[in-house]
Amino acid sequence: MYSDRINRLPPYLFAAIDEAKAKIIAKGVDVIDLGVGDPDQPTPAHIVESMCQAVRDPSTHQYPSYTGLLEFRKAAAQWCRQTRGLDIDPVSETLTLIGSKEGVAHVPLAFINPGDVVLCPDPGYPVYKIGTQFAGGKEHIMPLLEENDFLPDLEAIPKDTLAKAKLMFINYPNNPTSATADLKFFEEVVQFAREHNIVVVHDNAYSEMVYDGYQSPSFLSVDGAMDIGIELYSMSKTYNMTGWRLGFAVGNRDLIAGFGKVKSNIDSGAFDAIQRAGITALTSSQQCVADMNNIYTERRNVLLKGLRELGLDVKPPKATFYVWARVPEGYDSMGFSKLLLENAGIVATPGVGFGQYGEGYIRFALTKTVPRMNEAVERMSKLKL
Repeated sequence: MYSDRINRLPPYLFAAIDEAKAKIIAKGVDVIDLGVGDPDQPTPAHIVESMCQAVRDPSTHQYPSYTGLLEFRKAAAQWCRQTRGLDIDPVSETLTLIGSKEGVAHVPLAFINPGDVVLCPDPGYPVYKIGTQFAGGKEHIMPLLEENDFLPDLEAIPKDTLAKAKLMFINYPNNPTSATADLKFFEEVVQFAREHNIVVVHDNAYSEMVYDGYQSPSFLSVDGAMDIGIELYSMSKTYNMTGWRLGFAVGNRDLIAGFGKVKSNIDSGAFDAIQRAGITALTSSQQCVADMNNIYTERRNVLLKGLRELGLDVKPPKATFYVWARVPEGYDSMGFSKLLLENAGIVATPGVGFGQYGEGYIRFALTKTVPRMNEAVERMSKLKL
């Protein structure tokens, strides 16, 4: 009944987690969900009000532009200039996305022919591999190992694989490991990509979720990156707009044009009213972002303290709203996540769900209040590990 590409897909990670959670809730368990990275705080009021005004304007009720409102793209380019020092042309080097997930899924269609290789990080966001498969490409796994600070070892990629490689996904700050990358690593990626004629897609969805004075650099700020790459940004995590589905891509104009051709044949663009709200988010005070980061910092510290008291090996993340921890000795990632759910009513994401090199780890999302975080820690303290 289904196509081969559908039949080859593994169960989508978070859909499987939701199913397991629903079974526990049906038994009357008060579940604390630290699984999916969906902000629990509402979208800031000034963004909501902007949306309300825009949706009442009949001019937003028609088909939007495929590439996105020029006003939104100008706001995105201005935001990139102010926050990253990038000189981006809003007309030719900026593209509106229906969320960065859509961008990740569709970008291989622009650059990958059947049989071409895409370099995918593992552990990593599952859509890197899924988008590759839908385009008929073959993913080559780049292991992200703790001993290498969860950065890929580019020199370890076989030469015969590089001969077929056309695209590379990287993602820093990283989901799920919360690892960060410096400009030196990005410089190495640019040199590597230019040498092997590879398009680089940097998924920068967590760029603004930073703590302890850390600031995440842009891949495109490295010399030569604009020649071979694009960068994806998301409104979802930065402004608590996950349900709104809005993001943008910036980068090399030829790559943006190719990507835009895919989108013009697949979707009809993002709702103009949402883009107007996005303009408000990007051009207004960013205090709301700082406030959320303070909230996540407090939650992070509570969870870290509790996990360490349990004896788990965990490092404080400088970015994202995830804590990536080794599971206790004697457990694999699925077994420990099952123990947490069934014996403590806590949802956490098994690392193996992000790929084979995620085995032995578990991811917690900082998406509950401090009192609920304290309760989660208290529940975990009663487990016999």
